[in-house]
Amino acid sequence: MIQLCGFSLSNYYNKVKFVLLEKGIPFEEELVMTHSHEEAVLNCSPLGKVPFIRTPQGSLCESQVILDYLEAAYPSPALLPADPFEAAKQRELITFIELHLELVARELYGQAFFGGTVSEGTKARVHKLLIQHIAGFKRLARFGPYVGGAQFGMADCAAWVSLPLVAMASKAVLGEDLLAAGGIDWKPYAKLVGERPAALKVAADRKADQERIALLKAQGG
Repeated sequence: MIQLCGFSLSNYYNKVKFVLLEKGIPFEEELVMTHSHEEAVLNCSPLGKVPFIRTPQGSLCESQVILDYLEAAYPSPALLPADPFEAAKQRELITFIELHLELVARELYGQAFFGGTVSEGTKARVHKLLIQHIAGFKRLARFGPYVGGAQFGMADCAAWVSLPLVAMASKAVLGEDLLAAGGIDWKPYAKLVGERPAALKVAADRKADQERIALLKAQGG
């Protein structure tokens, strides 16, 4: 059985979990925090990043590598179109969301979600990049009703876990939801995808972990 290693507050962990649930692949979860220096973790994920998976054949790290493996190893139900070009368009969306939106917005997370502070220089740079990149994303995304068009696909598993973070972080730190300001009406989309049974499971587990962590902090644990 596949073991999914990481923690449910990670959007990339939830991206992989979403796909596992959508495909009905049996799996177990193992709590592993990011940047672990344990040898058992580094043997699976050399930089100690999560998520990673353990399979009977060995381990795999990097969320998109994992998704491509799962699609090839468990082709039904398909999350990529059979047409090679349309499949590439799904991967294009995933790359754009993660590299040009989420990774840029990630520099705001320390202040947005964890009580840290972001420098004014970083805020200005991220603000400029996000405005440019969101305009580019708007040219690629279809939202018809799914991010790649009429059919739910792999790109939705990436978009659903990351787009809200971009919006929330920009609003919290920069004072404006830059996705919405850029013409991306992401909330109805997030609601639509969030009604899927797999998404409901991912969201419920994430909420339970958030509440557990908050309780531990309140108790001084």
